[in-house]
Amino acid sequence: MGSMYSEYLSSSKVREHYNYTKESPDMKDTPSRQVASALIILLCCAIIVENLLVLIAVARNSKFHSAMYLFLGNLAASDLLAGVAFIANTLLSGSVTLGLTPVQWFAREGSAFITLSASVFSLLAIAIERHVAIAKVKLYGSDKSCRMLLLIAASWLISLVLGGLPILGWNCLGHLETCSTVLPLYAKPYVLCVVTIFSVILSAIVALYIRIYCVVRSSQADVAAPQTLDLLKTVTIVLGVFIFCWLPAFSILLLDYACPVRTCPMLYQAHYFFAFATLNSLLNPVIYTWRSRDLRREVLRLLQFWRQAAGVQGRRDGTPGHRLLPLRSSSSLEKGMQMPTSPTFLEGNTMV
Repeated sequence: MGSMYSEYLSSSKVREHYNYTKESPDMKDTPSRQVASALIILLCCAIIVENLLVLIAVARNSKFHSAMYLFLGNLAASDLLAGVAFIANTLLSGSVTLGLTPVQWFAREGSAFITLSASVFSLLAIAIERHVAIAKVKLYGSDKSCRMLLLIAASWLISLVLGGLPILGWNCLGHLETCSTVLPLYAKPYVLCVVTIFSVILSAIVALYIRIYCVVRSSQADVAAPQTLDLLKTVTIVLGVFIFCWLPAFSILLLDYACPVRTCPMLYQAHYFFAFATLNSLLNPVIYTWRSRDLRREVLRLLQFWRQAAGVQGRRDGTPGHRLLPLRSSSSLEKGMQMPTSPTFLEGNTMV
């Protein structure tokens, strides 16, 4: 065990594992790879900005301080950190990879696993909240805020532990025959364990939503009201997009576990599957603002405020600013839409 940890700072271990698992590790920074890396970084910057807007909108408007929006905010936080992790992963890939020490490599890959775990547990928390709020017809009160925050903190703690297991010792250093091809310092049993846990959680979430739909369809009008169905559709879309984006990556990891080393050339193209998975973090805030009239209005207010601030700074610098019209609440997207007043919908959400 001590010898394994002593290898964490070895500068040759990463190269050794890549040479073993890959026929010819192609780590050269070609022009096409540099362009692809630049596009991924731009995509990640958009992810960070979008999710930061959602977080600020949720934080500054008391209407969003409900169970549903707190959990959506937690999902936005995990997506934001995923964008940061993907940028770090991209900058430390290519020719830089073979110069990393194992502890640096574990930090690079572990950060992505931690944010992925946090996203999965956030989706589980949202599903549980919807089940409690709709199937049980029970609302979270102010006395439950502490419980919700503890649930969010617990999800992050579990994510840190799950993503940190390789650096704590569950890796293939000293056991090359158990190494993953996609992630050459990770042990195949660890990769299988993580994918299995995520698959079980996602299956449980799908089962919860099926039960919720059955309850809503068979319930009275106050439970099956349009606003309830709209909110349920929103979180279902979020879940569906997550599964759609991450299913190819999960599939390639399962194939990695099944294939002996150097026998599945498709595994050498795994980075395309993970790049596709990053779209999930980009699409989530789009879904929130598209489906929620109030959140969309708050995000537009933030954008207008920043534009006004930029205009004021531009006039100070001698650049003519733009005169902005006040943001109207009765836009074409919102005209004729009223906030629900039923006590069943005291969560401050209006989904369209």
